[in-house]
Amino acid sequence: MIDFAAARRAMVDSQVRPSDVTRYSIIEALLWCPRELFVPKAKRDLAYADADIEIAPGRALLAPRTLAKMLEEADIGHHDLVLDLAPGTGYSTAVIARMAEAVVGVEPDPRLAGEAQKILSGLEVDNAVVMEGNPAQGDAQHGPYDVIFINGMVEQVPAELPGQLKDGGRLVALFPDGEFGHCQVWTRARHGISRRYAFDAAGPLVPGFEKSPEFVF
Repeated sequence: MIDFAAARRAMVDSQVRPSDVTRYSIIEALLWCPRELFVPKAKRDLAYADADIEIAPGRALLAPRTLAKMLEEADIGHHDLVLDLAPGTGYSTAVIARMAEAVVGVEPDPRLAGEAQKILSGLEVDNAVVMEGNPAQGDAQHGPYDVIFINGMVEQVPAELPGQLKDGGRLVALFPDGEFGHCQVWTRARHGISRRYAFDAAGPLVPGFEKSPEFVF
């Protein structure tokens, strides 16, 4: 029988803290959230491994280290409204909900969206919701947002997403970079969008964020 609470502490102590993740709100949220509930039952013994965990064909929970470092870069505050895109079974949504005022999740797979909402309700997370929808379109109805968090790799960011940020709002995602990838932070300001490199990391490609094919004449 696995002691998941001990595994959770080991994940934070061996994967997260050594990766320069120091924000207390992130550490507290990761220690609180039972990651094992968000993975298939057959894979629960791998819930706290330092790896992406497949939850459906082509979909995975980001490795704890990657998720934590992205959250550090997102700079989420207690009064922030966060848009969580492609959260799968909702692990990122639950973690972010512990840090922010409210979270709106948009998940393209109706089965995963339903499972996410069921788990969130079971954990009594009452400041977050996961809805079925197209993450590439975001959710302008409930915006603008302080943070847009994309759970994985994107080849391109649709133009409408940065427009759903507040002034000073941040968009955080992984981008392909040769055989690997890196995290970028986009910040909205009056003059436009600034972009900066954050750290090297890879992850699954998020549905709907594939690069549009180029026409050759």
